[in-house]
Amino acid sequence: MIFHDPFLLFLLIVVIPPLIYFYFRRRSKGQVVFPSLRTVKKLKPSFFQRYRYIVIVLRSMAIVLLVIALARPQYGNKQTKVTTEGIDIVLAVDVSGSMLAEDFEIGGRRCNRLYVIKQVVKDFIKKRTNDRIGLVVFAGRAYTQCPMTVDYGMLLQLLEKAEIGMVEDGTAIGSGIGSSVDRLKNTKAKSKVIILLTDGRNNAGEIDPLTAAEIARTFGIKIYTIGAGTKGLAPFPAVDLFGNRVMKQVKIDIDDDALGEIAKITDGKYYRATDTESLREIYTQIDKLEKTESEETQYTEYNELFPYFLLPAFGLLLFELGLTKTRFRKIP
Repeated sequence: MIFHDPFLLFLLIVVIPPLIYFYFRRRSKGQVVFPSLRTVKKLKPSFFQRYRYIVIVLRSMAIVLLVIALARPQYGNKQTKVTTEGIDIVLAVDVSGSMLAEDFEIGGRRCNRLYVIKQVVKDFIKKRTNDRIGLVVFAGRAYTQCPMTVDYGMLLQLLEKAEIGMVEDGTAIGSGIGSSVDRLKNTKAKSKVIILLTDGRNNAGEIDPLTAAEIARTFGIKIYTIGAGTKGLAPFPAVDLFGNRVMKQVKIDIDDDALGEIAKITDGKYYRATDTESLREIYTQIDKLEKTESEETQYTEYNELFPYFLLPAFGLLLFELGLTKTRFRKIP
């Protein structure tokens, strides 16, 4: 609750103390002379004599309520109207066989790259609001796993279903960019972004990655590229002659130069993730870079509360007036 004219509350200090002071001062002047105190002691005060101060209490309460009513107490109902235009984002994720390399960890447990990437991407999706997000997966070819949507629940379910082996093996980075551009080229968003993650170099598909990047630039699409994987040898699951699962050290080559050039062409940025923490930090940085600016208009509706104080004040004044004219009537 707030007051429209709070300075009027100072009247409580100005009015109430003097009122009480002059009330008791006036009563002390009235004197009745008795020849002896024995006569006075025999007189017992009546019920109304004991509670004769109720008149000044009622008057003071009425004045307090009147002053509060004059200050116009109000109850505000604050409402916010937000006009937001979200960003259109396509998450392009490599699901080639090399993503089985187990050089990332979560909670001290070694996991393959795709599993860790899905966990990090889930966190990224959950941080977004008002943005349409799509999912493209690619290996030997690319296809749309989830169209542009604001239904993040459905998007997360489809992300979870993305698996290695669902597409013929290979790394078609150009095709991944091409499919992502196809999702974004006709959208009306002011900002369009592709976040492409891969752990290899382009060796499949019919479109060159740099050519695909040039096409993306013509549509005003920015590409952030992420190279995922340790530098050098990475543990890769395999099966020995006896059918046992073993880990082999395999060198998986990431084309840093090409990924950096793709980002540069589209005014994006290239990142290298060598472990889980660096991967999380990369998506956090991109999340901060690609934030939607919103135009926010606030307004407040006030409900006037002064009738709730004014009516009781008049009631108390009438009650006090009735008592002074009847039971507490003074005879000069």
